[in-house]
Amino acid sequence: MQPRIPRPTVIAAIIVGMTMLTLAGSLLQALWYEIVDRRDAGRLLLALAGTGAAFGLYARLLWQNLMRRTAPAHRLGLAAIAVICWALPPLLGTGQGWGNALLVPAGLIAVVLPVREAIVTAAAATVLTPVYGQLLGLPALTVLYEVAGVPLGAFSGYVTVWLFHVVQELREARAELARSAVGEERLRFARDLHDVLGHSLQAVALRAEVAERYLERDDGRVRKELTEIQTMSRDAVRDVREVVRGYRATSLRTELDGMSAVLRAAGIRCERPEVSPELPAHVHEPLGWVAREAATNVLRHSSATWCEITVRAGRDRVQLEIVNDGAARRAAGDAGSGLAGLAERITAAGGRFRAGPGGDGTFRVTAAVPAKGDA
Repeated sequence: MQPRIPRPTVIAAIIVGMTMLTLAGSLLQALWYEIVDRRDAGRLLLALAGTGAAFGLYARLLWQNLMRRTAPAHRLGLAAIAVICWALPPLLGTGQGWGNALLVPAGLIAVVLPVREAIVTAAAATVLTPVYGQLLGLPALTVLYEVAGVPLGAFSGYVTVWLFHVVQELREARAELARSAVGEERLRFARDLHDVLGHSLQAVALRAEVAERYLERDDGRVRKELTEIQTMSRDAVRDVREVVRGYRATSLRTELDGMSAVLRAAGIRCERPEVSPELPAHVHEPLGWVAREAATNVLRHSSATWCEITVRAGRDRVQLEIVNDGAARRAAGDAGSGLAGLAERITAAGGRFRAGPGGDGTFRVTAAVPAKGDA
């Protein structure tokens, strides 16, 4: 079972919350000592005010950069966090874990600063932090930990924000792919319609101009031109109907091949299904519409990693089943107009249609139409 990917703001909130818990854990021993053992109201107030200000500013800067709301003032925020965290150990003592506060700013170096500046700053902090720790009298093991902790913290912050933005870009690319598929289909239909109607309408216009010229001179020629106009108009209407019929009555195999290709292009595992060449002609149109709408739903309304398509041809019915993971949770009455339209089409064809989420995080679309056209 693949978990459903939450909204970007939810992911960002989780990242910020987990980061704050990690930072709080690094200073838990020091805060516990101030609250339980030392019990000095002035020092406790200083410790809580300092850590609260640093953590609050840290959370705000991390959130803003996850949401791509960068600003030059963020450099000042990073500097303020560094000043606070580097001031706490000499003010509160270094023997009870306050030396870990020196590593807090490292996680934001590559988040707030551009890559080149972040590399230079992280390198400088890797040298200055242990030197400062030695001046404060920190244990040798703590100083050694800080030598490795600064670059690891900077790299960890960079990777976290980078991965979040990659997920965002993949979401946007998937949505754009769905819009592009719909747009290309509309353009194809528009081109076909233009090719059919362009010549016919131009010919009708020319015949009408000829009839207008002979209106006062030759009634027979006018009648002939009007007859030609009627004939060409009927031919144009017939051609348009043929285009629309060909647009709708597409081969089911073609639709499923196109669906699997689009999903694979979006990074979703989808194999081409086996389709019998002996399928009745009347099943292609309704099941083809199911394939089109299902592909759009998978791209727009799920975080799918795989999609399975199955076609079963029985003696009485032909069934198409499409299952994908990463199904978004919907309210019971929020089926969507696309699925409602499919249900109407399949019912009108004498078939059955079901669509809905499963209990295992999947979404299943099942359509079955009679194998015989007069059923």
